[in-house]
Amino acid sequence: MKQTLSNFKESYLLYSFKRDKLAIISFAILLVLVVASFSAPVIAPFNPYNAETIDIMDAELPPAWMDEGDNRFLLGTDQQGRDLLSTMLYGMRLSVLIGLGAVCLQAFIGIAVGLFAGYMGGRLDNFLMRMADIQLSFATMMVAILISAIFQTVFGMGRYTELAVPLLIVIIGVAEWPQYARTVRASVLGEKSKEYVEAAKVVGLSRFRIMFRHILPNTMSSVMVISTVQVANAVMSEAALSFLGLGMPVNRPSLGSLINAGFEYIFSGAWWITLFPGICLVLLVLVINLLGDWLRDVLNPKLYKG
Repeated sequence: MKQTLSNFKESYLLYSFKRDKLAIISFAILLVLVVASFSAPVIAPFNPYNAETIDIMDAELPPAWMDEGDNRFLLGTDQQGRDLLSTMLYGMRLSVLIGLGAVCLQAFIGIAVGLFAGYMGGRLDNFLMRMADIQLSFATMMVAILISAIFQTVFGMGRYTELAVPLLIVIIGVAEWPQYARTVRASVLGEKSKEYVEAAKVVGLSRFRIMFRHILPNTMSSVMVISTVQVANAVMSEAALSFLGLGMPVNRPSLGSLINAGFEYIFSGAWWITLFPGICLVLLVLVINLLGDWLRDVLNPKLYKG
């Protein structure tokens, strides 16, 4: 029965995907961006981490199609003389890695909290949900800015530069776990009173087995939907922190740090340093959100029209 239901969901997802042109286009753009970013060491014209390939005399060169442009730099160079296209590819890879890592962490924490809160109920449920309420009472960016600023002050900028990626994953992940906890808890409350759970109790299965082997798989539809949205939110959070100078350092570019680095030059005429990374960030977040909307509509039975 479960195998048949699983096959139906998979076939319905594929069927719906093939009939939705917007979803296909969004997925194609996302695939190109992700593959290009992770293939940066192979396809990027220059390595922005290699100081030997960077010449400060090439700083702030406009895109190649403009009068003062250089054919070596298709999208121009930044204020350090780095090829902007190469730096964007490497930076997008960091942004995607941080986004995925943060979502994995917040999903791990949130799913565990939501499962235990929803299934156990009682005082444990009240305690865990009050913790989530307290977390939600603080803005995500405020929590992230506070933790990032404290770390930089206590350990110094040098240590922060070395640990920027894992630290940002932890900061963004810890700040967003209540979204998963509430979603999973609501699904668990709806599942635990169903007959298959009662049957599992009757045959003597342990609470952990019931929660993780039987209830959890039936909550994954809502988890998949929220995960797509949270990936986009995590990428935006990293970009916002980097723009404020509390994210990735300048020597380890992400899309946010590139936008921040070029912002002070935008009025001096070097608009491309901020514009192109900004367009790339908007496009990346947009296609992820569009796919999330499509997935939500497909997995929501109330929206299924037959």
